[in-house]
Amino acid sequence: MKALLSALAAVWLVIPALAADEPKATDFIRVDEDAQAARLQTAVTRYKKGGVTVDLIGAVHIADAAYYKALGGKFDNYEAVLFEMVGDDKALAKANLEKVKANAAGAGAAKDKKDLSGLHQIYNMAAKFLGLTGQMESIDYTRKNFVHADITLEEFQKLQNEKGESMMSLLSKAEESGVKEPDSAKLVQAMLSGNSNRMKLEIVHTLGSGDDQIATFAGSNSVIIGDRNAKCIKVLDAQVEKGRKRLAIFYGAAHFPDMEKRLLEEGYKKVSHEWLTAWDIPKPQPKAAPAPAEPTPAAEPKKKAA
Repeated sequence: MKALLSALAAVWLVIPALAADEPKATDFIRVDEDAQAARLQTAVTRYKKGGVTVDLIGAVHIADAAYYKALGGKFDNYEAVLFEMVGDDKALAKANLEKVKANAAGAGAAKDKKDLSGLHQIYNMAAKFLGLTGQMESIDYTRKNFVHADITLEEFQKLQNEKGESMMSLLSKAEESGVKEPDSAKLVQAMLSGNSNRMKLEIVHTLGSGDDQIATFAGSNSVIIGDRNAKCIKVLDAQVEKGRKRLAIFYGAAHFPDMEKRLLEEGYKKVSHEWLTAWDIPKPQPKAAPAPAEPTPAAEPKKKAA
């Protein structure tokens, strides 16, 4: 069970606290819950410097279709949307982006597929089991304002080799750091029930604290978070130099604690924060108690014959 939950945490990737005198770190993913439903939500957080605004738009790799539709509407408001996807710019050219829908890694070469297609299979399996839809199938990456802002697969592998980092080492760190886990017995019962909402209710709180938990084992010094974020900020700076004023960074929510720190260091100030619901999970409602039976009227005593 630990291996399964650690794998889910790893999927969420690919999908340090700030100093005391800096603004409090922002939550980029949360669970909003009441008696009727639990809602996994991701943030849209705006930062401003001079006349430039940058929105950090948190993403989850599988979600309700309505969530991706809402994101699509937001993307129209930006001059440039910087997106994550490990792969080179040639492989991510417009002519090849339709292939991305069939390969979550977004790389056309066979070597790329061999290395990263396993993640796409996990996404597909999880989405199907949970009654959700996949990010790659729902987001139009051919939009004119979409800008690739991630490292290439070659860079990714080179940096991981230099740092001795791998998916297995991250999974091991996740287990050692005590990643929050749902109740194993309840999780198994939910899986056996075949009820997707019941399963989502068991795992949603683990995912809702994912940005904080991931920072404990894959922070600013890791390839999967730190080096990719550094590349994204370089692309952002280049877009600003081109005169872009309204920009967004569309990355997994787990990247944003570190991404926020980098923006603040560049002089950006946080100005707004809103939430989008990625998973809307209705809770089973207790059945209404049956109405009490009407009392049977007492029979009138028989009169004695005169």
